[in-house]
Amino acid sequence: MNNKTKHLVFGALIGAVYAVLTIVLAPISYGQVQVRISEALTILPFFSAYSIWGLFVGCIVANLYGGAGILDIVFGSLATLLAALLTYYIGKSSFKLKKYLAPMPPVVVNAVVVALILNYTAQLPLFITMIWVGFGELIACYLLGLPLLSVIN
Repeated sequence: MNNKTKHLVFGALIGAVYAVLTIVLAPISYGQVQVRISEALTILPFFSAYSIWGLFVGCIVANLYGGAGILDIVFGSLATLLAALLTYYIGKSSFKLKKYLAPMPPVVVNAVVVALILNYTAQLPLFITMIWVGFGELIACYLLGLPLLSVIN
């Protein structure tokens, strides 16, 4: 199997794991107070670019299942794509503490974008929703993702 095929399979596997974790854990994966355990995988672009598309597609599938409609499918998934790209560039940077910065893009991007989506679709208060979504992302990305990054590294 050539490298291109391996990268495609790896990306597809990441997408499948992301979608399955999110859907199986649906009660804690959607809404104002959410801890998407699958978001721990958003540290993977720190190591490789080919994980970015897997995360993006996995998020689309997860949002098709239980998201907040078309806005969440489009913009929630684009938020994951943006966060994955930022994490990838942090991994390529020369920052001394880049390992600790790697989980930050999903926390910040999703806190803002998901809160805007939930504010618009469910009329939830914007600032409070940003705090709750950001808190859930902190749990997933730092308490789960950062140790995963250390193990992989």
